[in-house]
Amino acid sequence: MAVTGAGHEHGHDEDRDGRGPLGPLSGVRVVELAGIGPGPFAAMLLADLGADVVRVDRPGGAGLAINPAYDITNRNKRSVLVDLKSPQGPAQVLDLVERADVLIEGMRPGVAERLGVGPADCHARNPKLVYGRMTGWGQDGPLAHAAGHDIAYIAVTGALGMIGTPDGPPAVPANLLGDYAGGSLYLVIGILAALQHARTPAGTGQVVDSAIVDGTAHLTAMIHGMMAAGGWQDRRGANLLDGGCPFYGTYETADGGHMAVGALEQQFYDRFTELLGLDGQSSARKDPARWGELREAVAARFKSRTRAEWTAVFEGTDACVAPVLSLREAPHHPHLAARGTFTDVGGITQPAPAPRFSTTPARVRSGPARPGADSASVARDWDVPGLTGKGGDA
Repeated sequence: MAVTGAGHEHGHDEDRDGRGPLGPLSGVRVVELAGIGPGPFAAMLLADLGADVVRVDRPGGAGLAINPAYDITNRNKRSVLVDLKSPQGPAQVLDLVERADVLIEGMRPGVAERLGVGPADCHARNPKLVYGRMTGWGQDGPLAHAAGHDIAYIAVTGALGMIGTPDGPPAVPANLLGDYAGGSLYLVIGILAALQHARTPAGTGQVVDSAIVDGTAHLTAMIHGMMAAGGWQDRRGANLLDGGCPFYGTYETADGGHMAVGALEQQFYDRFTELLGLDGQSSARKDPARWGELREAVAARFKSRTRAEWTAVFEGTDACVAPVLSLREAPHHPHLAARGTFTDVGGITQPAPAPRFSTTPARVRSGPARPGADSASVARDWDVPGLTGKGGDA
């Protein structure tokens, strides 16, 4: 069978439910070797943008420790079951690879090669394939084969040490900074760049080595520049953007809620202090020696009213102040609700696809793929008759 390869359309420009065109990646085929965390999130982002993502689940494999019906990172995908340790397993994956543009895997270095689906095996079947590798430490280096999680990756890059109060331990930013910002998003950027290269007349496929340590370090570029210029101290809670200044941080309200303040520029600061009831504090902004007393004054004012009351005071102004909302509260914020930043699909409230496109809008087309549920449709659409799997959709 002829290799389809990157840059070829696959005839799925219309959504299967007949609701019009897919997103800007319509026609791109992606094989995702099942894992957890940043790999699935990267594949979800490609699927949100219209790619036909087939997740290769293993029989009895475990994803997130929740009901698969709620694993939003598997939305807009299809799933097939393949046991890579079985005699026919690698051949089934390579049959998919032959017809794909992208493969995503998140195994430790060398594992995919031992299973027979490493870059050399895949490129022998499809030279145009973009082979995306998602790891914490990368494919080489002293720690390449070591276990790890988000918190360790962001710790060694200096990013974790920047977050938190100066008199307390570093604050853990969930797994957003490492797994998803430093990992998934960089993998997607790399995949899209490699796809562009593969689609040039002389282009070929290649391996994208996306390491969370590399991406997270890259995110600190501006801070390193500021530090070199003497505009950033290499310690926590002592700088303009890390809570060190009293007009960029969070404050507790009378009811135990919090307000976020980001009144950096003079005109925004002046409006902030006016609405807060602290007129005449303009000189304190430029005098770090007075930041302590300014912080105490700001904190006392915020403690005098509830979060809802302060929200009403600042909403719609240029004071750069916003309420700190919980995950359950966020979808109901008037601005986010008006933009449709969150959507409800199958009874699950979830973030809508981002970013937005004027001509090829992205949307949630289907809920989380159930392991093996789409073997029949993938076999049909990708012309891979050897696929099998329980729970098929024939």
